[in-house]
Amino acid sequence: MAPPAKSSAAAQFENLSPAGKVGLLLLLLALLGAGFYSLLYMPLSDDIDSARRKHRQLQQEHREAMGRQKRFIEVTQELARREPIDRRNKRTLPEQAEMAAFLEDINRLAELSGLDIRLIEPRPEESEALYIKIPVALQLTGRYHQLMKFFYNVSRLQRAINMEDVRVGNPRLEGEEVLLDVDVLATTFRRPPEGSAPVAAAQARGARPGAARPPARGRAGGAR
Repeated sequence: MAPPAKSSAAAQFENLSPAGKVGLLLLLLALLGAGFYSLLYMPLSDDIDSARRKHRQLQQEHREAMGRQKRFIEVTQELARREPIDRRNKRTLPEQAEMAAFLEDINRLAELSGLDIRLIEPRPEESEALYIKIPVALQLTGRYHQLMKFFYNVSRLQRAINMEDVRVGNPRLEGEEVLLDVDVLATTFRRPPEGSAPVAAAQARGARPGAARPPARGRAGGAR
């Protein structure tokens, strides 16, 4: 039986010189390399570059998130530190007049000190740049040490209160002690509403927060 006839391509390959066969092999390897590079390596390289860019972006976002978290913790801690101060400030300078509580404190301290109250008369409010004054006229009668005890107790209240225009008169003996009549203006303070005319005027003049402050709480002054 005769062997099968070889194809023309196989015959041509056998007829090639060794150098030709090597050249053809190199050409096939080059084609395979080009196919691998274009079909597999380039898409994979693009995916790797995209993943690296995404990784760098995520690292940057992580650093920014850590920075925001650090600032949030700092702000939270600062707010926690300021909360007791803000509570004290609101008691010292409340947003509302709270006249009932103020008059109750004055009446309670006068009775605790043993004084007789002849008059408690609220006066009209007076607007300043950054606070509103709330004056109350008082007429008291008592012994000297009772008056001093009353002023001392007022000075220990958390709310800002000034004892102004103190007038002492009509001394008279009762037993072995001297009774005195005292007229005094008890002035407390409150914050004006946000955006009100006093605050807006102060801001228009460029007043800084805290540039105008109510007198120290509980101070007695203006004795005459």
